[in-house]
Amino acid sequence: MFAAIASLTTLGLALGGLLGLAARYLKVEGNAVTEEVAALLPGSQCGQCGYPGCAPAAEAIASGAAPVTLCPPGGRALAESLASLLGVTADLSGVEDKAPMIAHIHENLCVGCTKCFKRCPTDAIMGANNMIHSVFADACIGCELCFDVCPTECIEMRPLTPTLQTWFWHKPAVAI
Repeated sequence: MFAAIASLTTLGLALGGLLGLAARYLKVEGNAVTEEVAALLPGSQCGQCGYPGCAPAAEAIASGAAPVTLCPPGGRALAESLASLLGVTADLSGVEDKAPMIAHIHENLCVGCTKCFKRCPTDAIMGANNMIHSVFADACIGCELCFDVCPTECIEMRPLTPTLQTWFWHKPAVAI
């Protein structure tokens, strides 16, 4: 029994040491600009930009393959901060700055087709096939992907109402 414990301990220490050496010497250096761009993006992985997630979109923006106005949920503020980070000028005339929205499902019109349920990137829609769906408002990012696929038009995008978690005190205007 002592031999089995000793051999497994030795094997674990040896393999752990090899993994530590491999992590140190075989590390792939990332692009610092790409990491900064990814930190600015919302991280919702909604796919509205045409990329499968925020990390590939950040790589495209950092390399110059995509414009800084790529992210619709980020709006004008994100485009301005990306342009200042990358030192480029951005045409913000086509970027609309919308207020945060969340989806609301009208239960009397919902037929339970699950099309919205399948498109939601954050699993904010609850329900099952042939059952009425509802939206978990804290998880909804307002990407409007469910709104676009609803066949009965029972989904409405509503402005985000302040709650205890989302309310903030507006800064007073500075008198000059």
